[in-house]
Amino acid sequence: MTRTAAPAPSPTTVHRAGTAAVPVQSTAPAPLASRALALDGLRTVAIVMVILYHLHVPQFEGGWIGVTVFFVLSGYLITTLLLRERRKTGTVRLGTFWWKRLLRLYPALVALVVAGLLLWNWVGDYKGASFSAGEAAFIALTYTGNLYRSFWDTTQGVFAHTWSLSMEEQFYLVWPPVLVVLLALGRRRRALVIGLSAVIVAASAATWLSYRTPSGGSTPDVYFSPVLGVVPLATGCLLALLLDDDRFRAFAAGLAGHVGTWVGAAVVLGVQFWIGDDWTEHAWTFGLLMPVTGLFAAVLIGGLVSVRTPVSQALSWSPIAWFGRRVSYSAYLWHPLVIALLGTFAIGWFGDVWLFAAAVVVSIGAAYAVEVPVEKLRARAREARLLVAEDRAARSAATS
Repeated sequence: MTRTAAPAPSPTTVHRAGTAAVPVQSTAPAPLASRALALDGLRTVAIVMVILYHLHVPQFEGGWIGVTVFFVLSGYLITTLLLRERRKTGTVRLGTFWWKRLLRLYPALVALVVAGLLLWNWVGDYKGASFSAGEAAFIALTYTGNLYRSFWDTTQGVFAHTWSLSMEEQFYLVWPPVLVVLLALGRRRRALVIGLSAVIVAASAATWLSYRTPSGGSTPDVYFSPVLGVVPLATGCLLALLLDDDRFRAFAAGLAGHVGTWVGAAVVLGVQFWIGDDWTEHAWTFGLLMPVTGLFAAVLIGGLVSVRTPVSQALSWSPIAWFGRRVSYSAYLWHPLVIALLGTFAIGWFGDVWLFAAAVVVSIGAAYAVEVPVEKLRARAREARLLVAEDRAARSAATS
């Protein structure tokens, strides 16, 4: 859910005999400055897929597709941030990175958990619950839901969907330090790309081999496993590394970007409308189809950030982009609670319509009640720190 602005063209390194490497400004085109709007719009599409899946709307049986898109987006945006900071400052402040993510995501999660606890008697057993209210809340707040669901075949009731947040946060405890260390050791981009590609292939193969047919209509434990979860996240990281290269960025800014946008969109939407409700019964769904869908989601994102197309223009339409930027995280958090609380009153297609609308209204309210005030406090804190730093600098200059 991270938002980024367009990076400046990355510097390349020129080596001269007997001298140190000298960074020079690249002339290759940077990704489009307006790309954030299209990616925000893509978030809207992804969260709509997830909500319609939880409402059991026909043709939306593959709710995992929206989650996969979110994972690829997250991997791409976070890695882009890390690479940009290192290029700009020569280092990455991991503590600051983790603290900012916590401030961005945690207050809204806490608000959801508090609401879920207050309503637990009515909503706690949504899709089953293996834990008490306090235990389920603890798992959600410690970002361990995916581990409990994958390795112990348990669920947290109305907090069960926080498994995907757990997957992301665990990945970002590991990936940024690994990237920083490898770059500090002088590993080239090609080595990082090869390494990530090997991780993606190995994790996909391990997922296929470890698949066990679930009982009844349940989702296989392997779906919640970090082994599978790392695949789309690493795919997004791989895209960021590729687009950090001048030659690849120039390649994507041409015909390849246009083709990638349309092909990526066609494959992602095609899988969404093709997948049936028996997807849990096949090992290849998890070992092949999900990784391939993540790959084409990355192709789509690469096109969206590189060229302007009717697809990017549609996704950049203000209402769609606004919802993805401002409400998508809140919508992911809150829609299961709304469905659990009101779902028994929703009958037929009209029931799905008003239940979807109710989830949207609650999500917008939660975003502006929790996320917006927290962001304003963060902005004020940044301004205060800047003022203090400027004051210190002025005092130091006056006394020197």
